[in-house]
Amino acid sequence: MTLKIAFIGFGKSANRYHLPYLNIRDKFELKTVYTRKAPNESLAKPYKEKGVKFTNDLNDILNDSEIDLVTICTPAKTHYDLAKSVIEAHKSVIVEKPFVDTLDHAKELIKLGQENNVLVMPYQNRRFDGDYLAAKKVIEQGFLGDIVEVESHIDYYRPNTVNGKGTKEQGEFYGLGIHLMDRMVALFGRPDQVVYDIRNTEVEDAVDNYFDVDLHYGQKMKAKIKVSTDVAQEYPRFIIQGMNGSFIKYGADQQENDLKAGIMPGTDGFGEDSPMYYGIAKYRNSNGDWIKKQIKTPLGDYGLYYDSVYQTLVNHKPRLVSNKEILTDMELLEAGFYEPSPSIYNVPKLDM
Repeated sequence: MTLKIAFIGFGKSANRYHLPYLNIRDKFELKTVYTRKAPNESLAKPYKEKGVKFTNDLNDILNDSEIDLVTICTPAKTHYDLAKSVIEAHKSVIVEKPFVDTLDHAKELIKLGQENNVLVMPYQNRRFDGDYLAAKKVIEQGFLGDIVEVESHIDYYRPNTVNGKGTKEQGEFYGLGIHLMDRMVALFGRPDQVVYDIRNTEVEDAVDNYFDVDLHYGQKMKAKIKVSTDVAQEYPRFIIQGMNGSFIKYGADQQENDLKAGIMPGTDGFGEDSPMYYGIAKYRNSNGDWIKKQIKTPLGDYGLYYDSVYQTLVNHKPRLVSNKEILTDMELLEAGFYEPSPSIYNVPKLDM
């Protein structure tokens, strides 16, 4: 069975993080693309030659009974209204990050999706970053023992690039924090307490360019997620401390670098990590001897997100991102702005 899919938005997100992966998957057929303005012709031409329709009338998607799935790749402030329209048209929907602006809007869309019997899910593609997959593998294999701390970074040196006023959705915490937060929630579930430090290090009233957020799980384990645009010296992407050893991983996932270089998914070597960036584990074996070795980075593949969507819609497999995880992610994002930073949020139980 082939799922017919439409896109709302045809910018960098659609052309870098979505379509290159769908282009090599025969279980999806791109039928229609909605853009408010005329699309970049050099990008649109290959799709037009395959018969894809480009339109500035959203009803061409909403009223098309052949379309099974719609992906929304537009600015964050438009996500809620567009997703609601798609769901009310009885179509499943994937929404780029951040999913929506508030927890209440997330609850409303999830409930609406259940009422219309369609899939509603944010695009948490960075669950398929190679660096995260390496960290996940090490944690799940258990040779580090009980985990006491996980630290996850995405750092840049981009001074004076985030200095304008705006809504919380335009800052780094909503933009990148959603990925780092989601991955910790996927690994460890809902935390008990979250400590926030969210700010702009250069302009007092601007949207945030920095955050340092700690997710506490009882008294024994903490997950730290951190982004800064003022880091000149490379920092590890992951640091994991266990009662039996440690793991450190430098180097970002290679998919984006390859895509920028014009190397597409399906090409030999696409997304492969360099051995110089393989993570290093140091741990005690069963004899009490200390072992130090490289851990080969699993191959990242954002297309696996769409494979999971296909399995859910066609074969009724469990969804990649559960409703509980969606609501937890949105709750923890929003709670970062309940009070000025630094602040502490005590996370209530979630009945689902």
